[in-house]
Amino acid sequence: MAEGEGFLGRWSRRKAEVREGKVVQEPAPEPAAPQPAAPAEALAPAPAAPPAAEPVAADPPPTLEDVKSLTPSSDFRRFIAADVTPQVKNAAMKKLFADPHFNVMDGMDVYIDDYSKPDPIPAAMLKQLASADFLGLFREQARDDAEGQASRSVAQSAPPALAEPAGEPPSAVPPPDDADPDLRLQQDDAAGRGEPGPGAG
Repeated sequence: MAEGEGFLGRWSRRKAEVREGKVVQEPAPEPAAPQPAAPAEALAPAPAAPPAAEPVAADPPPTLEDVKSLTPSSDFRRFIAADVTPQVKNAAMKKLFADPHFNVMDGMDVYIDDYSKPDPIPAAMLKQLASADFLGLFREQARDDAEGQASRSVAQSAPPALAEPAGEPPSAVPPPDDADPDLRLQQDDAAGRGEPGPGAG
């Protein structure tokens, strides 16, 4: 192996040797580093273990009667041990979280609003929404408003009625004057069958 040859160089050289059919020599394993001598203390025999103490009687697991004596300042750790029954754990947790300071909202909760309110959007803003117009939410109200406005404008623009003698029928309203040719429908302007219309050409 050449001195200073890196990993990629060795890999490339070995691949070229395999392609050429040469026998690839495995590198000799690195000699293991010598282990330092163990200190004399480690070679000394371990001291004998002290005699086993008598087993201490464990406290019995708490019961529902113990839960009744809990206060917010009590230590709840023994009520969530592995040997405690689920009923006792649940009762202890219920007693713990009944403390009012756990029920104070910090305002960072996402779903604390009352979403049962029928419609928080004001009606004036709702009328301006394109979806309200598309769904026709205010179509009846708009028609009533338009009819009311039209009747008010007619009432304001109409001249005051002339007092007619009692007993006589009201005078007939004269028909509108259609003398203006720009306002009349011109029957002769329609193109006949097979003829170009006016302005064609």
